[in-house]
Amino acid sequence: MLTAVIRRLMSPYGEVSPHPLCKGAKVSNSRTVSRRSVLKTGALTASAAGLVAAITACAPSDKKSGGSGGSGASAGKANEDGTIKASISYELGTNGYDPMTTTSALTIAVNWHTLEGLTELDPATGEVYPALASELPKGDNTTVDIELRKDAKFHDGSPVTPADVVFSFERVLDPANNSLYSQFISFIDSVKENGDNGVSIALKHPVGPLAERLAVVKIVPKAAVEKDAAAFDANPIGTGAWKMTDNGAASKIVKFERNDDYTGQKPARAKMMEWQVIPDAATRTNSLQSGDVQAIDSVPYLSIDALKSVATVDSVQGFGLLFAMFNNAEGNPFANVKNRQAFLYAIDMDKVIETALAGQATAATCFVDKENPAYKEAATVYAHDADMAKKLFGETGLTEFRMLCTDHDWVQQVTPIIQESLKGAGVTVHFEQKQSAEVYTTIDGKPEAYDVVIAPGDPSVFGSDADLLMRWWYAGDTWTDSRMHWKGSEAYNQLQELLDKGIQATEETAQLEAWHAAFDLISNEVPLYPLFHRKTPTAYNAETLIDFKPISLTGLSFVNVGTTL
Repeated sequence: MLTAVIRRLMSPYGEVSPHPLCKGAKVSNSRTVSRRSVLKTGALTASAAGLVAAITACAPSDKKSGGSGGSGASAGKANEDGTIKASISYELGTNGYDPMTTTSALTIAVNWHTLEGLTELDPATGEVYPALASELPKGDNTTVDIELRKDAKFHDGSPVTPADVVFSFERVLDPANNSLYSQFISFIDSVKENGDNGVSIALKHPVGPLAERLAVVKIVPKAAVEKDAAAFDANPIGTGAWKMTDNGAASKIVKFERNDDYTGQKPARAKMMEWQVIPDAATRTNSLQSGDVQAIDSVPYLSIDALKSVATVDSVQGFGLLFAMFNNAEGNPFANVKNRQAFLYAIDMDKVIETALAGQATAATCFVDKENPAYKEAATVYAHDADMAKKLFGETGLTEFRMLCTDHDWVQQVTPIIQESLKGAGVTVHFEQKQSAEVYTTIDGKPEAYDVVIAPGDPSVFGSDADLLMRWWYAGDTWTDSRMHWKGSEAYNQLQELLDKGIQATEETAQLEAWHAAFDLISNEVPLYPLFHRKTPTAYNAETLIDFKPISLTGLSFVNVGTTL
């Protein structure tokens, strides 16, 4: 079901967009949720809004403007009549804003501000908090009753009703709608109205990270969507702290105004907000230097020195990764796990990170990055070991293979060093490079089409609990069956059992035990495995933005942020 959807996701969340990286960046970790809170109140997120992901890296921190590195900006008193201005690197794309279908970086970032789920995940801190739910739900039973926030209204003035909540979940879960988000809530059996101001959710089994998973479904007005779905897609009606007044399709400026009817815990702290849509890096950088905007995402490497004199520049570590995906189909040389492991041992990752990424990444020592609350060093860590690579390749007799890579500019800096490392391990690599969308068109459902794929991805935009991140690649048919041809193997079946055990665990110890066992299995089998996790660059004016925090995701978040202007 998801194949057609995922093919559309050649935006920031499955095949990551290019972001130059740079040396000297101060690395901040915005994900501060404790491991216990992963279970009790949610694991952080992001992260996916995990499909094809865009998180990258770069940028030194400069304190000149009063910023505090990754801790963000905290200036003076907020001007409640002020305007927040920013530049965003991603365009609207081909799909609109409908939270059932949208996958682009711009629209997802907009929806952080204008729409709400029963719960929400703060893009900067990863904290899960009740949004349209009156309190955080617990998934330690198979029936969960949720009362809605009192007096919540949609932007058109209509009240939020239980019927709207039921409609919002049912449209995502309906297979006919091909919603990407259905895979994240497959444990839901049904959602029913429960009294005048509540819903009852029937679960197929208890769910540890229930609170954070509910955030993927945004509550929409049934009447408005059924009346004109196309109009809703262009200008969605939500309950968020901000109302979108211009969708940027014609003006290239997405405009917002404060929602004065908002009754939640994170109200807008300015009257207006404007996002200039500027894909060109130089133009976007100039908009910050000139003072036209207060923040930009996707800071380019060559602009760092110029930006340091006028702004704070931070790089935040996230889950976003570059992965190697192997063809596990019978008859392919990489069906032999020794060849998969040899490939990873062969790569001089320190050289890749320092030379190609200016140090703005961390070599993978686990499927998840070290900042993830569930992190534990995996059973197998692929530090550079050319002798081991030669030994394993020698045992299988593999001397040459094909490697297909995406053409993101930062990936192009990495792949020559990977080829050089593999050559040093005694194998010949037949290299081919294609646009991200074309890579997947080439290989989907065609086991004869490739041996190894190198590509970026980041589903953490949808949430960063370990179960969601692993299921993105290792559970759905699109990746396991159509791409890596791993489905049905003994290791695949073992991993599904561990994933089921982990998501059903309602005690922290049991959940982490299952996830850590899954990390170990994946590190040994490596049907697809991260080479490194990258950092995301943001530049901002710490003197005019109040409580602004750079994030590890593509885009910018002004949730609970004020301005002095």
